[in-house]
Amino acid sequence: MIRIASIIEQFEDDFLSTYHGKILPSQFKALHALKNCRSDSSPLFKLSCSDCDDVQFVPHSCGHRSCPHCQHHESQQWIEQQLQKQVPAGYFMITFTLPKELRSLAWQHQKCVYQLLFQSAWDTLSTFSVNDKKLKGAPGMVAVLHTHSRQLHFHPHIHAVMPAAAINKKHKLWRQKDDKYLFNHKALAKVFRAKILAGISSLGFDLPKQYPQKWVVDVQSVGAGHKALVYLGRYLYRGVIQEKDILSIKDGKVTYRYLESKTKRYKTITLSGSQFLWRVLQHVLPKGFRRARNYGFLHPNSKQLIRLIQFILKYSPLAWIPKKKTRASMTCRCCGGIMHIVQTRIKRSGINPVPT
Repeated sequence: MIRIASIIEQFEDDFLSTYHGKILPSQFKALHALKNCRSDSSPLFKLSCSDCDDVQFVPHSCGHRSCPHCQHHESQQWIEQQLQKQVPAGYFMITFTLPKELRSLAWQHQKCVYQLLFQSAWDTLSTFSVNDKKLKGAPGMVAVLHTHSRQLHFHPHIHAVMPAAAINKKHKLWRQKDDKYLFNHKALAKVFRAKILAGISSLGFDLPKQYPQKWVVDVQSVGAGHKALVYLGRYLYRGVIQEKDILSIKDGKVTYRYLESKTKRYKTITLSGSQFLWRVLQHVLPKGFRRARNYGFLHPNSKQLIRLIQFILKYSPLAWIPKKKTRASMTCRCCGGIMHIVQTRIKRSGINPVPT
């Protein structure tokens, strides 16, 4: 398996010279983190065995949310938190896509436009839910921002997972629809388009001279919702490409594969090393920007409400929740006992770490 760190080591200078002026501070930080993750340059943490007092020094992982090696435990925790808030209703995944004509604007004003994407998706679904003849109430939504296509092009879109249910707070009623139909995708696209364009104008940004009249919003039934939530959670913290999909480095070029959505077959793309790094790093989000958000009755502040709904409707989501995994423990090389972390961020200064 080819590590991204080795690609950075080989092509970093060419990448920095080629894309100088385009690289954002968050991308510089990600480049440094991925390059030094568990490497000879990373600091060490000290482990001590509780049984035989053996001591080991191990390189730190970078902990960056774009690193394919890190955040696995955090990803699992997010999945468990979402599954615990499931309600007895059919779930739908609604994908809101920004047209290609507006992607340049999104790149130049990432925080503002990404925030606008989230808010417009939520406002659209809220409006439809309140006006729906069967729901007539406030919905709940789990939304995740993706900025990449399968080929790793810049392609901002929102995946929203929403139960076909709503709460009418005024009348204290819980209503739901069947799992075959939620809302008309063409009508959703019209409202979403209007909200995005109005939001861009209110921010004072100039719209491009031409942009499509018809936008794309995809609505798919996803059953009880657990598979969709697990799917989103697995790609929430691990960057945009798995290292198993990087096939080769040859003659200054990197070849990687992707799964084509229509044929469900793998295809390959070959790029120069600097181009490949740009495709990966352009999807690093601005500092502090949250990729996943919860709205409505699925917001973290609504935990008691969710428990009440589950209790009244006699619904337990435990069947969908995978067995809780604790962080992997390191074992002692001498006696096999459990090693405990006693100190972190230790400068190397001649210390030889244990190979990982």
